[in-house]
Amino acid sequence: MTDASAVPASHVDILTKNGFAHIATVGPDGRPQSSPVWYDWDGSQLLFSQTTGRQKYKNLLRDGHVALSVTDPENPYRYIEIRGTVVFDDDPDGAFINKMAKKYLNEDVYPWPQPGDVRVVGRVTPEHTTTQG
Repeated sequence: MTDASAVPASHVDILTKNGFAHIATVGPDGRPQSSPVWYDWDGSQLLFSQTTGRQKYKNLLRDGHVALSVTDPENPYRYIEIRGTVVFDDDPDGAFINKMAKKYLNEDVYPWPQPGDVRVVGRVTPEHTTTQG
């Protein structure tokens, strides 16, 4: 499946909470790399912000296949794993990272920009899910 029906209704609520998505990619040497990110759910794709200088971004440009897991912040034994493909959109004015700063920090503007950072928005289309709880 390549649409929102890949996400069972029983676990959509997790994707609307202020948890963290742990995104796993494969590095150039074939070793896995995983890191937590803020995320948003638009009803059909999971979105996250990334800077173009990060290894995760480079890994995903080389191979767009991604796996991520999101635990329910109210019950860590309940989770959803999403596997899919990511595409990137530019975020030149920082609108998406600012939206995430509002969601997670109640700040209107992302408070930790670094000089030279170029931000993009990753969009993961779920192709397969696994759930627990």
